[in-house]
Amino acid sequence: MKDTKKRRRRSVMRRKNQLTLPREVTEALHIREGDEVEFEIGEDGQVVLRGMTVVPADQAWFWDREWQQGEREASEQIAAGRTEEFEDAESMFDALEQER
Repeated sequence: MKDTKKRRRRSVMRRKNQLTLPREVTEALHIREGDEVEFEIGEDGQVVLRGMTVVPADQAWFWDREWQQGEREASEQIAAGRTEEFEDAESMFDALEQER
């Protein structure tokens, strides 16, 4: 069950509009030094802060929506015990060919 209790934290504005985020906030946003944050300003003046992690270009494929769906499906299959072991690569490829 998710904790829906709101927790408030404060920070003091410093020179050059700088804020130090409390540790609990950085942990909740899953950010660390060098990560970006995004501010969404609503019409009512409420501001939503989101942590943004920069992904290196050569790793972007892994975070693609379709790839992540495949990762979730594979994890579910492994957790359910729907796996096979093969003696060698040739046996594995033979089994894959039979599934076609």
